[in-house]
Amino acid sequence: MRVKRGATKHKRKKRILKAAKGYWGGRSKRFRIARESVRRGWAYAYAHRKRRKRDFRRLWITRISAAARANGTNYSTLMAGLKGANVELDRKMLSELAIHDAGAFESLAKMS
Repeated sequence: MRVKRGATKHKRKKRILKAAKGYWGGRSKRFRIARESVRRGWAYAYAHRKRRKRDFRRLWITRISAAARANGTNYSTLMAGLKGANVELDRKMLSELAIHDAGAFESLAKMS
């Protein structure tokens, strides 16, 4: 007995076209083109979830570096000094201190 795939195929097409909602022109209406666009979109989404972590780390380092220079030191010296002083703050928290609590950051910079 042969297998008829009408319902399965329809469900698959619906899922892809729903994911392509909001795409421009044929990308949201034509199945083949929508499938290519959605797959590419999913690939970018996966890669950029990884990339977001790198981007935020770069941002935090830039903020810490700017605050360190304002306190008369540089980033690498500050981080080495904090590690030597056994300060367990990560870069995210250091950047938040640099923005919102300059006094606390200044005291950390003096420790290093």
